[in-house]
Amino acid sequence: RGPARLPLRRLRSAAADGPVGPAVAPLLAVHRSACPGGDEAELLRGYEVAERLHRGQLRKSGAPYITHPLAVAMILAGMGMDTTTLVAALLHDTVEDTPYTLGELRADFGEEVAVLVDGVTKLDGSRWGERAEAETFRKIVLAAAADLRVLVIKLSDRLHNLRTLRYRPAHKRAPYAKASQELLVPFAERLGIHVLKREMDDLAFAARAPEAHAATDRAVRAALRRADAVFAPAVARIRDALAEHGVRARVQIRPSHLYAVHVSSGGDLAGLRPCEAARLLVLVDGEERDCYIALGAVHAALHPVAGQVRDHIAMPKDNMYRSLHTRVISPDGDPFDVIVRSEAMHPVAEYGIVAHIRQARDDAATADAVAGRRDLAWLSRLLAWQSNAPSADFLDGLRTDLAAGHLAAFTPDGRAVPLPEGATALDFAYALDPGTGDRCIGAVVNGRLAPMSVQVRTGNVVEVLTDPAGSPSEDWLDFAVTVPARMHIRRSLALRRAEEAADAGRRTLVRALAQRRLDLLAAEARGDSLAVARDLGYGEIDQMYGALAAGALGLDDLVARFTRL
Repeated sequence: RGPARLPLRRLRSAAADGPVGPAVAPLLAVHRSACPGGDEAELLRGYEVAERLHRGQLRKSGAPYITHPLAVAMILAGMGMDTTTLVAALLHDTVEDTPYTLGELRADFGEEVAVLVDGVTKLDGSRWGERAEAETFRKIVLAAAADLRVLVIKLSDRLHNLRTLRYRPAHKRAPYAKASQELLVPFAERLGIHVLKREMDDLAFAARAPEAHAATDRAVRAALRRADAVFAPAVARIRDALAEHGVRARVQIRPSHLYAVHVSSGGDLAGLRPCEAARLLVLVDGEERDCYIALGAVHAALHPVAGQVRDHIAMPKDNMYRSLHTRVISPDGDPFDVIVRSEAMHPVAEYGIVAHIRQARDDAATADAVAGRRDLAWLSRLLAWQSNAPSADFLDGLRTDLAAGHLAAFTPDGRAVPLPEGATALDFAYALDPGTGDRCIGAVVNGRLAPMSVQVRTGNVVEVLTDPAGSPSEDWLDFAVTVPARMHIRRSLALRRAEEAADAGRRTLVRALAQRRLDLLAAEARGDSLAVARDLGYGEIDQMYGALAAGALGLDDLVARFTRL
């Protein structure tokens, strides 16, 4: 496979004005601005190798293929990612689409780059068949557990493909966009990279429903033209209240992205108001406590809507997002949303894990941001069940897991248990421990007895009641929501059914052998039963007995084998 190894040479930074300069110069400029200490020579070397390997290949648009990895690297550079990530982005399709091997890449660019490229390389469809897509995503998840930059590269790769989706055949655009919204956009949200999520959402929306996208775009543009004037009285009151409370802060009008407006409006865009197309963002120049003072100032300036305050500072989201959310009534009587966060919280609110990875370059205390963060509860949950899921079930389970919203319930001793929206006390039990889930018989929610089917709400205190003799039942699948709970229940039910079948098959064989004055227990003790099972291709005798009960194995043939022993 492949030609002789490419002669790789170290390029000096000044090579930007050489043959590769015009194409790669913008990438170098952005990276230099975001990472002044970045290794430009290594970035140039990565570009040169990628350009040589992809030379002659074209995109669907007719552009040279190198424009794609270069664009992916530019997206990552714009977010301030490190040199290693950008080099991996430039090379991310080389192992998949050229004769270049992973071993050659590792030798040329080192283990770190090789791990990132391998993580985003799709599995060979000719070898994996229908399992290729599911197993590729499983591979990405496992690679991300070791280094989250794998997912960041994959998301940037998908963003550029969505930007150029118009060059794909028309019948392929909507399915590709649908898959992106179901599997990739949720990953962007779970990593807190909202700058990617918003654009990916809108591009996928445009491909899946072009007319609805165009209508939403027109309505939002019209609404935002009036936003400054409509929000002005509320902004003035908030600024005065912040000054009275001694809080320094900036107040900004924050437009919502198109897909969010489409979903929240249900597609009914007639007379869309500015407060439905935007919200206010209060960026506090201060500490956490100043955010709470700012929230009080907002409520002093404008009447708050009861029950609409959400504190994501005291209880951050799964994606590390921290802000205070509230809903207030404008001087004109329109309700609208206000977000309060500190200037220090803002980068994480926009860039999520990328902000932590950027900090890791300068602060040894945050170096673990590059590796899989176990404080990302959703990733821990995903890793807990994914290895046991068959390929056929993995993608469906992944969609379900990623599509769910977020809530946090608590154990009586104060331990927070993150769950998706709609989760039940049964899901809570399995989230604590699979053994607890299997043996649960009821729950106490906020001091009151409740069935395991009761839905859990944010802030609920849940105590799980168990019985050592308890076990899952079929009807649990009617109200188990989370993927781990459903997998454990199915596994327990399947094990029980297998045990029952094995017991039934054994009883049948005992009776048949007894008629011939043969003792099955004695045959088992001598190892004869296991020998017969292995001879028939079964690893365990219970599998043979189960096959007998299921009719997959003939009784007469089995008895004959025991008779000949």
